[in-house]
Amino acid sequence: MRGFALVAAAAALALPMVAQAQDAAGDAAKGKQVFAKCQACHSVEAGTNKLGPSLHGVVGRVSGTLEGFKYSDAMKAANLTWDEATLDKYLANPKGLVPGTKMVFPGLPKEQDRLDVIAYLKEAGAS
Repeated sequence: MRGFALVAAAAALALPMVAQAQDAAGDAAKGKQVFAKCQACHSVEAGTNKLGPSLHGVVGRVSGTLEGFKYSDAMKAANLTWDEATLDKYLANPKGLVPGTKMVFPGLPKEQDRLDVIAYLKEAGAS
């Protein structure tokens, strides 16, 4: 009986972690809607730079390295790899992570919006 209680306790502790992991996932369809705030300056089309660089294939790219775009010295020197964690930090507070960036967007304060945009960028950049 004691063994059953331990298994039940372990399962009860694991359930909130599974729910939290599911909550941490982004929704690409919602991210596309949030990305509307970014579209004035960014595209997800390969080779289509605007005021900001194309974000096609941004996940996994090193900051300041997209050929054909003139980055700030700060972004070139940042030497960040745009993985999910780094994108989350940057989207929360661009100037906080890369002081001197040319990006004037203040950031996305809602974590779920950031997760959704990252999911969208992953999906859009893979096509």
